Amino acid sequence: MHDIRMVREHSAALRDGMRRRGTLDQLEPVIAQLEGLDRERRQAIQTVEEKKAARNAASQEVGRRKKAGEDATELQAQTRTLGEEIARLEATLAGTESAIQRGLYEIPNVTLPAVPAGDETHNAVVRSWGTPRATEGVAPHWDVAEALRIIDLARGAKISGSGFIVYRGAGARLVRALMNLMLDLHSGAHGYEEVWVPAVVNRASMTGTGQLPKFEDDMYALTDEQGFLIPTAEVPLTNLYGGEILDASQLPMAFCAYSPCFRREAGAAGKDTRGLLRVHEFDKVELVRYCRPEDGAAQLELLTGHAEQVLQQLGLPYRVVLLAAGDTGFSSAMTYDLEVFAPGVGKWLEVSSCSVFTDYQARRANIRFRAAPGEKPQHVYTLNGSALAFPRIIAALLEHYQQPDGSVGVPEALRPYVGLDVLR
Repeated sequence: MHDIRMVREHSAALRDGMRRRGTLDQLEPVIAQLEGLDRERRQAIQTVEEKKAARNAASQEVGRRKKAGEDATELQAQTRTLGEEIARLEATLAGTESAIQRGLYEIPNVTLPAVPAGDETHNAVVRSWGTPRATEGVAPHWDVAEALRIIDLARGAKISGSGFIVYRGAGARLVRALMNLMLDLHSGAHGYEEVWVPAVVNRASMTGTGQLPKFEDDMYALTDEQGFLIPTAEVPLTNLYGGEILDASQLPMAFCAYSPCFRREAGAAGKDTRGLLRVHEFDKVELVRYCRPEDGAAQLELLTGHAEQVLQQLGLPYRVVLLAAGDTGFSSAMTYDLEVFAPGVGKWLEVSSCSVFTDYQARRANIRFRAAPGEKPQHVYTLNGSALAFPRIIAALLEHYQQPDGSVGVPEALRPYVGLDVLR
C-alpha cells in the first residue's frame, strides 16, 4: 500500500508507474479521487482542530464565570453546540479516511527503474543454466505418471474435483523428498529459519500481503469469510511480525516454510488443464526475507540465487526472466521468474517468482524497524520467492529424466530422500 503522501507529493511518479504497468487509464479516476479526498481530509482536520480550540476556550471561560459567580448559560450552550459539530465532523473525517484506505488498496506498487515498461512481451531473459532436452520422443508427464502409477488424476478429481491431485507410492515419496531437500538446503546452507505455519489465516493477514481485497475471488474463504486457506506460505511468514517494531540488529531476517497452497484460479479457466501445470492445491517451499530499504536490491539477488540452487541440484535446465512492469505482480516492485524447460509439453514452466516489494507490504502489515535508539521507526522491505513450487518441478523431472523404456531417473540430490535411483 502506498502512503497518501505518494499521491499528494509524488503524483507524477505514481502516474508514471501506472503508465509503465499499462494501468493508468484504469486507475486515473482512483488517483484523482484520492487527491480530492486528501484535500477534504486535511481541511476537515483543520476545521476540527479550530473548533476544538474554540470549545476549550469556551470551557475555560465557563469555569472562570462560574468561579466568579457569573452567568455561563449561553457559553455552556455554545460549548455543547461545538461538541456536536466536532462529533459530526469527526464522523465525516472517519468516512473520508476509510475511503482513502480503500482507494490506496486499489493501486499496485510502483516498479523499480530496472524493470522494463510494457506487457509480458517485454520480459527479458537475464541468464540461463543447463541445456534443455530435445522434445522429440518425450512423452508428456501425465502419460509417464499414469504408466508409473505415481499420480492418480482421475481419483483426485473424483474425491475433490478438477485440479486436485493424488500422489501414490513413489509419487508421494517424491513429494516428501522435494520438501525435505528444499528445507534442508535453505535452513542449512542458506541460513533461513525454518517455520511451520498454519494453512488458515485471517483477513488482516491476507490484506497485509496484498491478496485482499483485489484477489478475493481467487481465494478459498471459510464460511464466515474471515478465514482463508493460504495461497502461499508468504502470507503467514510475511505477517509474523505484523504490527511490531524490530531492532535494526535483527535485519535481515530470513524464513523458509513448506505449506500446501490453495488457489481457485478464477481467472484461468481453460488454461493448462492437463496434468500438473495448473492445479487448485499444490505444495511449495517459500522463502521470505525482511531487510533495510537500502539492501532491497542485493537481497533480491541473494534470494533468487537461493531458489536457483535448488534447480541446479535437481539438474533441471532453467532460465531467469526479469518481468516487465505490466507482467509484475500487484504488490511487487521487481520480479524474477524462474522457468524450467519441460520437453514433453515443449514449454518453459514458471516454477518460482522471486520478488522485492519495497515497503508496500510492510505498510499494509505495519512491519517496522528502528535504525537506532530514539529514531523514528521506518518500514522494512519485504521479499519472497518460491523455492520451489512442486507440481511443475515434478512435471519437468518426469519429462527431463524420462528414459526410452518409460522409466524416469531420479536426480542424485533426491536419491537419499526418495530411496530410489529410478522410478519404474
